[in-house]
Amino acid sequence: MLQSFKMALRSIWGNKMRSFLTMLGIIIGVASVIILVSVVNAYMSTVVESFASMGVNQMTVRLTNTPTRSVSEDQMYEFYEENQDKFAQMSPQVTVSTVVKHGSDNLSSTNVGGYSEEYLDLKGYELETGRNIQYSDIISRQKICVAGYFVANELYGSPEKALGETLKIGGYAFKIVGVVCQEGDELEEGGTDDFVWIPYSVAAKMSRNADINQYVFATENVEETENCKALLEEFFMEVYKTDNLYRITANSEMVDSLNEQIAMMSAMLGGIAGISLLVAGVGVMNIMLVSVTERTREIGIRKSLGARRKVIMEQFVIEAAVTSSIGGIMGILLGSAATRLVGAAMGITANPTLGAVLVSFSVSVGIGLLFGYMPASRAARLNPIDALRSE
Repeated sequence: MLQSFKMALRSIWGNKMRSFLTMLGIIIGVASVIILVSVVNAYMSTVVESFASMGVNQMTVRLTNTPTRSVSEDQMYEFYEENQDKFAQMSPQVTVSTVVKHGSDNLSSTNVGGYSEEYLDLKGYELETGRNIQYSDIISRQKICVAGYFVANELYGSPEKALGETLKIGGYAFKIVGVVCQEGDELEEGGTDDFVWIPYSVAAKMSRNADINQYVFATENVEETENCKALLEEFFMEVYKTDNLYRITANSEMVDSLNEQIAMMSAMLGGIAGISLLVAGVGVMNIMLVSVTERTREIGIRKSLGARRKVIMEQFVIEAAVTSSIGGIMGILLGSAATRLVGAAMGITANPTLGAVLVSFSVSVGIGLLFGYMPASRAARLNPIDALRSE
């Protein structure tokens, strides 16, 4: 075995250009698999992280109340209080479609919503200045609001200047009692920090919505999401008697679905890139057949001196495997470097995926063994006398 390995290395070194051209297909194939799979995984992981920042432990409930079957705000709070060992926070959610104004300046893309005093902790945000919405604000329907960093900075110049100022929402004057810390990387209209929170009781009155039909829950533990969802479904089924009147959407389920799509896409792209490895395998087989033809006389001499068929076959199989292995290693080095460069060009941190490296290298070695078998078998079957007569 060791002798065959040494002979394989000598043969590869003795025909450097031909060996390199044989390896080139393997190098490109392995590098392609690593680059495609690693960059796609890095990009999609960035998307998942961005999505997960919305709160993987959160779930949204949408209700459709009818005259005979409905769930009130009080019933929702009773359910929440009975299951506080499972739920961390809960808040009604009332969306208000309106324009936010200050003087002659206005923001049309600002997300205005009515929430409870627990919404700040539910989102995991912190206050830059001022205070949060309080329970007393909700009960007395105070026209106060908590502004996002972008709103405070855009309309007033800074969070400190915004505190205590008046902001017009849907024609009503609201006092800014707090400003949330900046959450997004960039301050832009319609972005993460472009929002205004008001007491949900005020929002419900402004939107003329007698029944609040949307709620946001946060679970104590992400692993408990399924159990919490089951509790909600059981509660709603008792009231509505059908699952057509409510909808529960868990963020963790969306992330899981996204991860499945990423895995499918990575496998598909890896398979497409892997086709080049098959083409490279054909190249290895062709070169090995040429090598057998060139060394027919050498094979005849070895067989006439007593070399067994197994030894001859072993020599050529090992040579094909060594060629593919060296090509695979070079492909890994090229693919790893290119992955980081492509990631930097795309503005993401992309590192070679261990799975892609192992699979592509294993396939390259396997291709060397598979496609090297036919030439090796041909060499092993040569008749010593015919081989010696070969020119």
